[in-house]
Amino acid sequence: MTARIEARGWGWRHAGRSGWAVSDVDIVVEPGERVLLLGASGSGKSTLLRGLAGVLGDEEDGDAAGELLVDGRPAAQARGAAGLVLQDPDAQVVLARVGDDVAFACENLGVPRDEIWRRVPQALDAVGLRLPLDHPTTALSGGQKQRLALAGLLAMRPGLLLLDEPTANLDPEGAVDVRDAVVAAAEATGSTLVVVEHRVALWAEHVDRVVVLGAGGGVIADGAPGAVFDAHGSVLTAAGVWVPGVVPEIPRTPPRRSGVELLRAERLAVGRRPLGARQARTVADGIDLAVASGTATAVLGPNGAGKSTLAATLAGLLAPAGGALTASAELAAGARGEPVRWTSRQLLTRIGMLFQSPEHQLLASSVRDELEVGPRALRSDPATTARTVDDLLARLRLTALADENPFTLSGGEKRRLTVAASLVTRPRLLVLDEPTYGQDARTWRELAILLDDVRADGTALVVVTHDRPLVDALADDVVVLGPAVAGAAA
Repeated sequence: MTARIEARGWGWRHAGRSGWAVSDVDIVVEPGERVLLLGASGSGKSTLLRGLAGVLGDEEDGDAAGELLVDGRPAAQARGAAGLVLQDPDAQVVLARVGDDVAFACENLGVPRDEIWRRVPQALDAVGLRLPLDHPTTALSGGQKQRLALAGLLAMRPGLLLLDEPTANLDPEGAVDVRDAVVAAAEATGSTLVVVEHRVALWAEHVDRVVVLGAGGGVIADGAPGAVFDAHGSVLTAAGVWVPGVVPEIPRTPPRRSGVELLRAERLAVGRRPLGARQARTVADGIDLAVASGTATAVLGPNGAGKSTLAATLAGLLAPAGGALTASAELAAGARGEPVRWTSRQLLTRIGMLFQSPEHQLLASSVRDELEVGPRALRSDPATTARTVDDLLARLRLTALADENPFTLSGGEKRRLTVAASLVTRPRLLVLDEPTYGQDARTWRELAILLDDVRADGTALVVVTHDRPLVDALADDVVVLGPAVAGAAA
């Protein structure tokens, strides 16, 4: 089974937005072709995938222009032909157990029961998620949820595979495994493949075409990968599109003040308490680290090793499962005990936290209001807050979106917004979980420079990431967590 795609002047504008999320798209993808879809952050890549999957909704959700066809039918009428993995894997976890979640889409398509349960373990094995079928989905890390969503897609065996940043939160080895699983599935079924991915080099040799959307609409490049990068490389780089072998340079700024220790972990164990359990399940232990002002510490390790759990523990959102976590007098500044005992107001100026999923920390109805949540809680001077907010909006290319609903932004725009929201109260320590996820090359560079500038001014950074160029550009120290505890959430 395979599918043909045709877009004729197609575009989509979200309800309540003045600008088009994507516009003037003209493209034909023949059955069985594999396409890598690129473009600057906010150019409409995710919107195009949603349109092809038929999940954009009706006139109440937005306005459409032109035609978008799958096998000659409007995409909204061909939903069974396409399978979509979203940018946010949390949004696709439906059921409580791993096996049931993979089986869910197959059941909706009417696949016979015996066939479903032949496909489920095969799909899980293909993406490297080797867990019991009754393993709880709430115990999965972000990267494991990404694999779970992909397994559900592969089990469907649709004619059109649509993947939105499928390796964004995966460790390097896992990213290769997932790519290989997708390529093998496309080859075995003849499915048409469209993948959006900022890890361009990972996919370039495994696709037939590269299609690049322009920030102002339309298609600005289309052809074989080598031909596109050779002919348009400099233009694409200037537009913020990742080009294989081109890594933006980050001028690192020396600290503007001497560093002092803010937080120390000694033989620290971290874990989360499963629903209904009396105590936390340890996912990583024996962790020793010291965090000083004006420094950046990178936390690396495979998916499920406990990186996100460590981040939440350092940020005062989870209690340590063992060992010691001590805040210095410099950081505590009158707050008592471990960070987990501090109030939310005390944490605001002491420790900031950026979650792996941007949607988990969006609270307001506009981008500007989102950035004013923290300062309002601190009763900051409105004029000072306005200047700070305006500066962050400008530096992270969000000024034009200041009045828009945060939930209508692209994944990369949401990430930049949540980074700005974490910075706006000027915490002494900032813990960031995958801060560069979903960024084009230009916004990646601007984000990295902003974080380096914040560090140089004396803020301590702890960065959980699989982004090796970011580690090379920013990190003073690196902490590597060990192999994943089977089934444990990161």
